[in-house]
Amino acid sequence: MNETLRIDKWLWFARFCKSRSLAASLCEEGEIHLNDRPAGKAQSLKTGDIVEFPAGPRRRRRVRVLALGERRGPAPEAQLLYEELDSVPVRED
Repeated sequence: MNETLRIDKWLWFARFCKSRSLAASLCEEGEIHLNDRPAGKAQSLKTGDIVEFPAGPRRRRRVRVLALGERRGPAPEAQLLYEELDSVPVRED
């Protein structure tokens, strides 16, 4: 069985967004990428996927999904859901 979770929910569980609605808004604005493609708020992710999102005005963070989680817990629990890959500068077009 392939377990998945909505990306907006996972971003909230992993404490990258203060609310699930903020995570959904970032997805709708095209700010969240899943495996190098823009992700819609209802898009599902699974362990092993790569998520990229804003980390300030000129940087983006990339993380690998290690677990889906079952709830929004404390920060130490949330940190077990992902592996930090890198932070990349935003391209100036």
